[in-house]
Amino acid sequence: MFYHIFNLVFEGIVDMSMENKKLVEAITSMDEDFAQWYTDIVKKAELIDYSQVRGCMVIRPYGYAIWENMQKVLDGMFKETGHENVYMPMFIPESLLQKEKDHVEGFAPEVAWVTHGGSEKLAERMCVRPTSETLFCEHYSHIIQSYRDLPKLYNQWCSVVRWEKTTRPFLRTTEFLWQEGHTAHATFEEAQEETIRMLNIYARFYEEYLAIPVIKGQKTEREKFAGAQSTYTIECLMHDGKALQGATSHNFGDGFARAFNITYLDKDNQLKYVNQTSWGATTRMIGAVIMVHGDNDGLVLPPKIAPIELVIVPIAMQKEGVLDKAYELKEKLSKTFRVKLDDSDKSPGWKFSEYEMKGVPLRLEIGPKDIADNKCVLVRRDTREKVSVSLDNLQDEIAKLLDDIQKNLYNKALKLREEKTFETDNFEDFKNIIEKSPGFIKAHWCGDEKCEEKVKEETGATSRCIPFGESKRDGAKCIVCKKEAKELLYWGKAY
Repeated sequence: MFYHIFNLVFEGIVDMSMENKKLVEAITSMDEDFAQWYTDIVKKAELIDYSQVRGCMVIRPYGYAIWENMQKVLDGMFKETGHENVYMPMFIPESLLQKEKDHVEGFAPEVAWVTHGGSEKLAERMCVRPTSETLFCEHYSHIIQSYRDLPKLYNQWCSVVRWEKTTRPFLRTTEFLWQEGHTAHATFEEAQEETIRMLNIYARFYEEYLAIPVIKGQKTEREKFAGAQSTYTIECLMHDGKALQGATSHNFGDGFARAFNITYLDKDNQLKYVNQTSWGATTRMIGAVIMVHGDNDGLVLPPKIAPIELVIVPIAMQKEGVLDKAYELKEKLSKTFRVKLDDSDKSPGWKFSEYEMKGVPLRLEIGPKDIADNKCVLVRRDTREKVSVSLDNLQDEIAKLLDDIQKNLYNKALKLREEKTFETDNFEDFKNIIEKSPGFIKAHWCGDEKCEEKVKEETGATSRCIPFGESKRDGAKCIVCKKEAKELLYWGKAY
């Protein structure tokens, strides 16, 4: 890009005065301070603003547009599999929350309580929903009577509140946006099928739309969701070698049903408890996209979820015919792609930096010479490659480039994950890898929570999952105690 801008400066097209200096000068290098780099990007790319409410963020239009694109795709996937959207109350009475012992204990440290309505103290305090299992359970106990009422395949889009000790935009905030699916089934087997089906939907969404490769697997007993029989996860690796839990899917069995007396009359005229699932993904998906694909110039967005797929930047737009041609292209291309035309009086150089910061996948430059030649210049955000393209087949070329960018981002992320995935049977090597070359570590485990806790205490790493499709090695020993291994685990430091 610098060479390109130099040429434009030389031609007198770009003004490089102080007010037009590259925005990226304000971004901390990711290699210098990854956390600060992340903070710089979410602010400079105009994704969020900080709020006076502790741990809460203002999601700005560009950030919310990314969320809307994610939401639209996932919502379509859910509906394709028969799920319906509902909406539950924001408040949960304490007595309702207390019905499932393991669940309430798991969330107790993070619950925000409402004690007053106006000036009057409430007879029973209510929590602001940290999750909605208990609300769905109460509702299901009212509407499920017969096997004919099953399955119930519900999902809701909402915000939840968890009083986090430390926060970071999108990754961990006091209030965050998410979707939570809650389903009820006749049998455990049907619930298990649903649990895995939804996990696979999340995995497909991450890989096909966010261009982020994932590891699918099951959480250990220590790491599973409070109140669940089993929890399944997709795990992603960020650029700095830390893990991020991308989404989770839980099989509750009939535990919640027994606590809330959710029963149905089966075909054999027997009263039985339903089996339930829940599954969810949050705005941390935006954080994942930033940390997997971003670079020192800002965001790099996969085309499939980018609010703007193509930005048109007129060159020497004061010259006759340039803006007219730019408007013509925008009208034509907007029928197929998400297009923005920047006809502001800011210099082309400033605009280049601005849209690089925002991660727009493709930039179209067109000036007098281009128009005369019936061409334009397309610039990729991921590789900075420039190509001169005939206006006659512009739509096809844009479609090809966007598809290639999507694939390239995935392949680049996969290569990074492979480079940062290690395997060891030696605990000292484990410690050394975590300290000096963070990433995923594959290591065997005996199944004892004490060994799992020791890894966390001595290294800061946690078990991420028992991976699908990867079995423990015959004769393998636990990384900690050297007893016979029960499972192969993925470990890593996590956000």
